[in-house]
Amino acid sequence: MKFNTKTIHGGQEHEVAYGAVMPPIYQTSTYAQTTPGGHKGYEYSRSQNPTRHALEKAFASIENGDYGLAFGSGLAAIDAVMKLLKPGDEVISTNDLYGGSYRLFTKIFEGFGIKFHFIGMQNAANIEKYINKNTKLIWVETPTNPMMTIIDIKATSVIAKKHNILLAVDNTFATPYLQQPLELGADLVMHSATKYLGGHSDVVMGALIVKDKSLADKLYFIQNASGAICGPQDSFLVLRGIKTLHIRMQRHCENGKAVALFLKKHPKIENVYWPGFEDHPNHDIAKSQMKDFGGMISFTTKGNNYKDAIKIVENLEIFTLAESLGGVESLSGHPASMTHASIPKEEREKTGVVDSLIRLSVGIEDIDDLITDLKQALK
Repeated sequence: MKFNTKTIHGGQEHEVAYGAVMPPIYQTSTYAQTTPGGHKGYEYSRSQNPTRHALEKAFASIENGDYGLAFGSGLAAIDAVMKLLKPGDEVISTNDLYGGSYRLFTKIFEGFGIKFHFIGMQNAANIEKYINKNTKLIWVETPTNPMMTIIDIKATSVIAKKHNILLAVDNTFATPYLQQPLELGADLVMHSATKYLGGHSDVVMGALIVKDKSLADKLYFIQNASGAICGPQDSFLVLRGIKTLHIRMQRHCENGKAVALFLKKHPKIENVYWPGFEDHPNHDIAKSQMKDFGGMISFTTKGNNYKDAIKIVENLEIFTLAESLGGVESLSGHPASMTHASIPKEEREKTGVVDSLIRLSVGIEDIDDLITDLKQALK
């Protein structure tokens, strides 16, 4: 089954009782038993719910995994991964990553005795010098948030396997339509399903996908024991969103390319960060591991002026100034004061997250309207 078909049918079955094409929303907390332990596969909705189960099978299908897990948020999914570790373990992480991930790692799990190394991974060989007997996990974002840095998943997986270390990839920006990390050697894929998988800015959710059964069993145990699950209504919404992922991503990519090219030529723009440019660092790797280059773009204005950046995002009309990304509507954001405010200024500026940086999530509106909006805001 090819990807475009998987988004609609992958892992799905028609409902048994009445043949419903879409999985019903099983809005229930518990299930009747004929005798203690005698049930039809479901006993309590924290452990399993038929609507969530249908979504988890869809997650596994579109990422070419065998097991999917749905959580109450992307951070809840990352939290579950971190709970695979114990005090004294070490994690090597991308240095340019989502501020919420950085906050979870440093403010929560460092306090539990886990050590994190935040490093540049543009050259995968750089990872090896940070590996020691305590290293248990490599955490990768690619493209990264918000600098669109590209990391070679296949090369990183070779290093991880050589040292018997888990490799986890945050695939939120690329989505499985553009990139499939498990096929490139990753052990685990994470998504903020709030973003492109849901696609309509109406739900908060996280996802994990793996191939290995023993790893899946550990994560299912953590999911059930910790209880950070999503509800059936949210499961239904994301399952519905996945069914149009392929056609939405096509338009996100088309519009993203047009916006990136417009910004690149604009006299007031200093830098544009988009993996589709031939001079973007690791462009060739992006070309080899991604189907297209996505709808996420970051840029700075000439002079790197904070006030200019704020003025631009405040004056955009079709691009909504808001947190998040990946919805059908175009969004703009100021990472230094919004998504990455939890990262200390000196740390975020090392990776390029300066006060003048603007991040765009290019939606699926008419491209002429989006360009016109950018023109008037930049004026």
